[in-house]
Amino acid sequence: MTAATDARPRHLLDFQGWSAERLTAILDNADTMLQVLDRSVRKVPALQGLTVCTVFFENSTRTRISFELAARRMSADVVSFAASSSSLSKGESLRDTIETLTAYKIDAFIVRHEASGAAHRVAQFSGKPTINAGDGRRAHPTQALLDAYTIRQEFGDLAGRKVAIIGDVRHSRVARSGVELLTRLGAKVTLCGPATLLPRELAGEGVTLTTDAAEAVKGAHAVMALRLQTERMDAGYLGSLPEYIQGYQVNEALMEQAEPGAIVLHPGPMNRDLEISADTADGPRSRILKQVENGQAVRMSVLYHLLVGRG
Repeated sequence: MTAATDARPRHLLDFQGWSAERLTAILDNADTMLQVLDRSVRKVPALQGLTVCTVFFENSTRTRISFELAARRMSADVVSFAASSSSLSKGESLRDTIETLTAYKIDAFIVRHEASGAAHRVAQFSGKPTINAGDGRRAHPTQALLDAYTIRQEFGDLAGRKVAIIGDVRHSRVARSGVELLTRLGAKVTLCGPATLLPRELAGEGVTLTTDAAEAVKGAHAVMALRLQTERMDAGYLGSLPEYIQGYQVNEALMEQAEPGAIVLHPGPMNRDLEISADTADGPRSRILKQVENGQAVRMSVLYHLLVGRG
């Protein structure tokens, strides 16, 4: 398994402190993890004797199952903490909850929370390696890694590739982590959506903003549709759904403007025929299920990087 030469970070909360070399090593090691998943016995003893706790304060299907399978494939014991049925419902604080779990000799935490920065607090309270599985609008680093891995798998390299991310950028932690990672690995990113859903502060080196979807996908090697978070649209961010579909839906007509061989991504869950057409989601360009498959291998690689040989 590939190793990087720079100092190894203790947590994966976002990509601060992570060099391009070490991030590339995680993607390289995911190749090895995919080989494990293709075997008849899909298990290795790398985390044997360690206990990993998933602490999810938000609902999740793909991320939670992917992490739990990843840990079990590496022979870790897995504890799943359900916030809704815990003492949190009786008023217990996040700190007391995490310190209680840590007292049970948990070796690592995987955290999803609706509040930005919550994963940092868990890392602080526990003192154990902590992986951010999504906090508020701020970050979702393993989603970004599996997206980058899926693009690299298709094209061999990320340097010089153009990635268009279209949709509800304002509320998307996936978009924020994607920008942070993809530009660090040499890709160019175009963010696209209605002006009300396109925060201007995300523009920067390697990042272009546009409200024109055809402009966004022109020359793109990968096009990602973001879920339209309709539950957050009570602040008047969106005119109407038909207007959004006409201007920003990722569909076959729009994909004709992209590079030949361009692929389609979606972090899930999808609103079919809203931000992405059903025929595009299920079509030959789609790598959406490949993202799901790759997510397990990438998360195995992250766990290996953070826990093996840590001591």
